[in-house]
Amino acid sequence: MFDLATRDIKYLPGVGPQRASVLEKELGIRSLHDLLYYFPYKYIDRSRLYYVHEIDGNMPYIQLRGQILSFEETGEGYRKRLVAHFSDGTGVVDLVWFQGQKYVTGKYKVRTPYIVFGKPTVFGGRVNIAHPDIDPADELVLSNMGLQPYYNTTDRMKRGSLNSRAIEKLVTNLRDLIKEPLPETLPDYIIEKNHLVSLTEALMNIHFPKNPEDLRRAQFRLKFEELFFVQLNILRYMKERQQRYQGFVFSRVGEVFNTFYSQNLPFELTGAQKRVIKEIRKDMGCGRQMNRLLQGDVGSGKTLVALMSMLIAIDNGFQTCMMAPTEILASQHYETITRMLYGMNVRVELLTGSIKGKRRTEILNGVLTGEVHILIGTHAVLEDTVSFARLGMAIIDEQHRFGVAQRARLWQKNSTPPHVLVMTATPIPRTLAMTLYGDLDVSIIDELPPGRKPIRTVHQFDNRRASLYADIRRQIQEGRQVYIVYPLIKESEKMDLKNLEDGYQTICEVFPEYKVCKVHGQMKPAEKDAEMQRFVTGETQIMVATTVIEVGVNVPNASVMVIENADRFGLSQLHQLRGRVGRGADQSYCILVTGYKLSEDTRKRIDIMVQTNDGFEIAEADLKLRGPGDLEGTQQSGVAFDLRIANITRDAQLLQHVREIAREVVEKDPDGTAPHHAMMWARLRQMRKSSINWSDIS
Repeated sequence: MFDLATRDIKYLPGVGPQRASVLEKELGIRSLHDLLYYFPYKYIDRSRLYYVHEIDGNMPYIQLRGQILSFEETGEGYRKRLVAHFSDGTGVVDLVWFQGQKYVTGKYKVRTPYIVFGKPTVFGGRVNIAHPDIDPADELVLSNMGLQPYYNTTDRMKRGSLNSRAIEKLVTNLRDLIKEPLPETLPDYIIEKNHLVSLTEALMNIHFPKNPEDLRRAQFRLKFEELFFVQLNILRYMKERQQRYQGFVFSRVGEVFNTFYSQNLPFELTGAQKRVIKEIRKDMGCGRQMNRLLQGDVGSGKTLVALMSMLIAIDNGFQTCMMAPTEILASQHYETITRMLYGMNVRVELLTGSIKGKRRTEILNGVLTGEVHILIGTHAVLEDTVSFARLGMAIIDEQHRFGVAQRARLWQKNSTPPHVLVMTATPIPRTLAMTLYGDLDVSIIDELPPGRKPIRTVHQFDNRRASLYADIRRQIQEGRQVYIVYPLIKESEKMDLKNLEDGYQTICEVFPEYKVCKVHGQMKPAEKDAEMQRFVTGETQIMVATTVIEVGVNVPNASVMVIENADRFGLSQLHQLRGRVGRGADQSYCILVTGYKLSEDTRKRIDIMVQTNDGFEIAEADLKLRGPGDLEGTQQSGVAFDLRIANITRDAQLLQHVREIAREVVEKDPDGTAPHHAMMWARLRQMRKSSINWSDIS
């Protein structure tokens, strides 16, 4: 059998150079293999014929057998259309074309038997089928058609006559070229034990299933394989990294940690914090390099856990660093940690892009000599001028904001890589974590510190401004501060920015007695930081902003978060924004403002926000509503290939199952040398899009 992956798509009958160019640009299809793995998104039963007298406008797709009685053109200009009157003897329907009229009249003849397929609608009291599929009746054997596949296509493809039917015909031409079984990608024992159909049977039946059972078996095989290779990829590199990299051994908990625990600890640790510190301590003492993801909702006490982990490193003679995505967040970590370590002999320094000259030189010298124990900073920490005497631990906050390649530079600071703890306040559902961060050990802080009151969330329609403003005024009179957030979505940036500017003017007019600041992403960083700082210090009472405040600013005095046009935000984003308040002991509120007209999905999102504060519950709901999106991209995930057919929400059970199988394979064949696994490892290499091994880097 020839190698489908090396056969250019342009040589497939029916393609040619022009269509090949469109297929590559629009769908990324370059080879016969790419086309074979471009799966349909739905199927329609083509085995049944209807009669015209049975049809109404509420039916899904139907098929009719009959003849065109006549053609007529109606309308003028862009309203011009071609209508064919089609009959099977029990009645007449109109077949309608809004374009390509000359092609239609040249191809189809009157009084010739055809089978017509399409979706019926009623217009002007008559049944219409717009742009139907038409086949000569003697060429189409309905019993052989089974379920007809439907493929996603783009507008550009449709303009070039590459619609779903055209893709189906190309796949049919490809099927006719395949004369013998395709090479298997999974070992026989996995296929037999899991009752999988062969790869050839699965690929034929995913495109041309005769019945729903054939389709189900094909989908199961292809989903199994796809998820299996994602997990095999993650687990194999996890194993390789464990074998390749020895970690520093932090064997003791000493004076620095114990002094902090007994004298400086700001409040009693929660059970979840204690459990996570034990997990981190075990990792750092076992001799292998730690790669751990620390998840915890906003305000759950991740920073305290990170600090106590750093103190263990310091007790063992090592330096530590903490990276944050913005200057304001790095500054807040610096202030928090400095305050917590007050009176202790631990030197903490802040390094950001705005720290220059003599001060910067002093910090860099202190890092180089080992006098600086904790370095907190932004991307500036990654610069070549920053050299550590002995970096033992690196903590990365809001890790999704850092590209994997950026994080990789931390590893070059030492011959032995430091222990790595990545933190996120964005709750990640278990299924997604297994796919995106499957090579990291995961710790979860699922308790809030004592004294924190749950945030009350309410949904308010935008015609109730007077009561909203009265509530805001009441909170400010009690000494609190307020955020008012507007969406800034790229597609309509000008309109959104206008909304924000108009909103700012309105708030200034409604609250003339209070100071209002404004923050959005179009501002210069220094200007933005200055406005944020005014709010942090309490100089301004109201901040009108876009989502730039989503991650970072910690203002315990802010007790109200108003989100305008809340229907335009995703669930996770709404939850992140809500987490900006509720950081003090006072009752906090989140007010979601929308218009009356809401889609069913939006209503569900708003209801979930009102009902729960649990970030993990919200993340699961968000994943179900929106799907995982594109998992590819080193920017966030490091998953080496797209999911074409599996869905990590719907197929969560299958994902767990294949992960266990992949784990067994890696345990039994860690070097990938077992002869009966050869084709499986070869397939994994073929699937990886990038030659760069990102998986070593958390």
